Amino acid sequence: MLIVKKFGGTSVADAQRISRAALKLVTAAEKGHRVVAVVSAQGDLTDRLLEKIRAVSTDPAHRESDACVSAGEQISAALLAMAVQRLGRDAVSLTGWQAGIRTDSAFGNARIQGLTSDRIERELASGRIVIVAGFQGVDKQEDITTLGRGGSDTTAVTLAALLKADDCRIYTDVDGVYDRDPRQDPAARRYATISYGDMLALCENGAQVLHDRCVEAGWRYKIPIRVLSAFRDGPGTLVWQGPTELV
Repeated sequence: MLIVKKFGGTSVADAQRISRAALKLVTAAEKGHRVVAVVSAQGDLTDRLLEKIRAVSTDPAHRESDACVSAGEQISAALLAMAVQRLGRDAVSLTGWQAGIRTDSAFGNARIQGLTSDRIERELASGRIVIVAGFQGVDKQEDITTLGRGGSDTTAVTLAALLKADDCRIYTDVDGVYDRDPRQDPAARRYATISYGDMLALCENGAQVLHDRCVEAGWRYKIPIRVLSAFRDGPGTLVWQGPTELV
């Protein structure tokens, strides 16, 4: 069974959380699964990289901006690979271009056009856990591109589709998708399942649990997406082509 697990910025924000994410990967691998992880930049690192860009240029070249901000995900991937290795499993971190993620040339808002998966398949065949830097790819000119807000979610779902994964799990700081913000309304109810169309409607109304492109990719490729808490166990929410049901 091939599993894709994506960890958001809060899920890898510090050493303790990286270790928790690493344990989830190792646990899955020890059950005999092939495991691919996708990671976001730690915490607010992307915002801090954007501040560094603004400090040196009021009109930066889009190519150079993408080269700079993509570093955040690369850092997360390398750190998570180290944490997995510390737990006794072999792992390898890959940038978007090393993973073979091909995009168009719309810097800052690129779209994935395909995957050259030879490297990922080779690493999986060798028994390694593969950790891919999300939010990024490479265009026909071999320039680094970034996918825009929520791009790591889109990376995970598209990789799951193109690798023909059996399971795609998005770990975040909430334990699923709710009908309203549970941090503001204690009466909020969690969806056990939600259709792709209903999830897109929530995205359009401001829900930020998943990015709309991620949901569109899941719908297009018919990849079920399970949204789970990175910090506590629970069933989360399944985003799929079936009916929508509240708990």
